[in-house]
Amino acid sequence: MKRKIYVASKNIIVAIDSFKGCLTSAEANQAAARGILDKMPDAEVVQVPVSDGGEGFMEAFQAAMGGELVEVNVKDPLMRPIMAQYLMTGNTAVIEIAKASGLTLLSLEEHNPMVATSYGTGQLVVNAVRRGCRRIIVGLGGSATSDCGIGMLRAVIDSFSKGGTWDDVHALDDVQVTIATDVTNPLCGEHGAAYVFAPQKGATHEQVLALDARAKRFAAVSAKHLGHDCQHMPGAGAAGGLGYAFLQYMKAECRSGIDLLLDTIHFDDLLQDADLVITGEGSADRQTLMGKLPFGILQRAQNHHIPVMLIAGCIADEPLLLDAGFARVACINPPGLPLEIAMRPATAKENIRATVCPK
Repeated sequence: MKRKIYVASKNIIVAIDSFKGCLTSAEANQAAARGILDKMPDAEVVQVPVSDGGEGFMEAFQAAMGGELVEVNVKDPLMRPIMAQYLMTGNTAVIEIAKASGLTLLSLEEHNPMVATSYGTGQLVVNAVRRGCRRIIVGLGGSATSDCGIGMLRAVIDSFSKGGTWDDVHALDDVQVTIATDVTNPLCGEHGAAYVFAPQKGATHEQVLALDARAKRFAAVSAKHLGHDCQHMPGAGAAGGLGYAFLQYMKAECRSGIDLLLDTIHFDDLLQDADLVITGEGSADRQTLMGKLPFGILQRAQNHHIPVMLIAGCIADEPLLLDAGFARVACINPPGLPLEIAMRPATAKENIRATVCPK
C-alpha cells in the first residue's frame, strides 16, 4: 500500500538530514535523486540540503543563501589552535558551533566536558562582528562542551573589553543573534544540559552532578548581575548551556533549526508544485516526532496535503511514525547488514538509491 505514493509523483522534493559519520545531507539527497531518476527519468527532483542546527547547518544555509566561507584561526575545545569556518552573506553570519567547539574535533580519549570550552565559538562570533555582520545565526549542535557558554563569553570579553568584564562589551549591542536548535531543555536540573547531554560527551555521574552545580551557580550570578534569568527558557540547555549564554547575555532569539532553514529557503513555495517529499535521518524512532528535522518537514508538507516518505539507517517505533502522518517509513539497510559495512559511504548511498527507487 505504501508504494502507491509514487503514482503520478512527477515532482519530488528530496530533503534528507545527514547520516552522522557517514553521509552529508547533500550526499544523501544525491543518492535518493539517482534512485528516483533511475526508475522515473522524466521526474523533476528538487534537492534541498537540510540541517536542524547540527552537522551540515552552515552548508545548508550556503546552498540556500549563497555567501562566502570565512576561515578563522580559533581554539578547539581543548584550546588547541585549529582553522574553522563560518558563512558570511551580506551582513549576516551563519555559525555552526561544531566547527570550533564540536565533539568530532576530539578523539574518544579526549572527551571531557569538565574542561572542554566554547572559546573558539566566541572567536567566530568576534570575527563576524568585526567584519560588519549585524545578524548572526548560530546552529547549536554537536558540541563537546558543557561550560554554559562561559568560554564563548570569555572570548568576546578578551577581544572587545579593556576592563575585562561583560559590562565593558558594547560591540554586540546592535547585533541580532538567533540560535537554532531542536533542543528545548532548560539549563539546569534533571532535564538540563548536564544531566541529559553531558554523559554523551564523556561525563561520569559525579561529573554530571558537578557540571549541574556549576551551571546553577553561574545562572544565579548572571541573574543577579543582569536582573533577568534565562535559565528556564527553551533552548538554554542546548550545546552544553551555550544556548543559555546567548539568551542571557546577547538577548538571542531561539528558533527551531529546521523551521528557520525552511523559512529561509521558502520551502512552502517549493511545496506548491510537489507531489511527494522524501526526507530521512540516520536513525528514526519516536524521538523523531519530538521536533527533529524529518518531523518539521512532515508538518510543512501536511499543510499542503503532500505525502512524505521517511527513510533511515535504523527504524524503530514504525507504527508511531506512520500514525504521525508519514506515508511510508523505510529502513535503507537490509536485515543483518553489519554496522561497519552499513556505515561505509558507498554502501549507504547505494542503499538509499535502492530504497527510494519504486518497484
